[in-house]
Amino acid sequence: MYKGKRVLAVITARGGSKGLPGKNIKPLLGKPLIVWTIEKALESIFLDRIIVSTDSDEIAAVAKEHGAEVPFKRPKRLSGDRVGSYDVVAHAIGYLSRRGDVFDYLALLEPTSPLRKKGDIDRAITKLIDNEKKADSLVSFGQVTLEHPAVIKKVSSKGYMVPYVKNPEKATGRQGYSPAYFPYGVIYLTKISAFYKYQSFYQPRTIPYFVERWQCYEVDDIYDLMVIENILSYRKDDVE
Repeated sequence: MYKGKRVLAVITARGGSKGLPGKNIKPLLGKPLIVWTIEKALESIFLDRIIVSTDSDEIAAVAKEHGAEVPFKRPKRLSGDRVGSYDVVAHAIGYLSRRGDVFDYLALLEPTSPLRKKGDIDRAITKLIDNEKKADSLVSFGQVTLEHPAVIKKVSSKGYMVPYVKNPEKATGRQGYSPAYFPYGVIYLTKISAFYKYQSFYQPRTIPYFVERWQCYEVDDIYDLMVIENILSYRKDDVE
């Protein structure tokens, strides 16, 4: 709780994954991937409850073993790879509220984004709640470095390389482009009332929580896992 506001953390982790089967419990420096997120959530002083939403008995067992709650098994209808975060998280909020446990804010913590600094979660919570009169949600952003929208291309129907965006910004060198940002799963945070209203974390009054360059990686395949393992080894003091 922060300033009288109750904050729920939901860690979403389905069992199926096409890019890297079983990725949410793949070993990462001796710990299952999801455990890195659970441990950071447990370090928070402002999260009131930490739950894992999963359709996997194996993931549920790992989550419980490491201190997270798994109050339900995610319904099959919410377990496909085409199901969006809104439906999964709304189900979790609804499940708890029907049992009398009501919250003001929701934090979505993705286990595929384990590169959180000490205190990231609580800094994000204080930033949003301190600005509650002018902001309804917060998303962790990392600055795009190599894949800037102005230089991204696509192949036209005639087979030619063309700009991905119309009238791309022109600059000499990537440092000359105006900053662009990509959302990473370090934290998504929202007032629950606004989450229901907009059915998204991206709302008219969404503010950024900026993360560092080394935090801008997510686990989608084995190559991501290899890169993140090396980053965690190198930035161990920032993470642990």
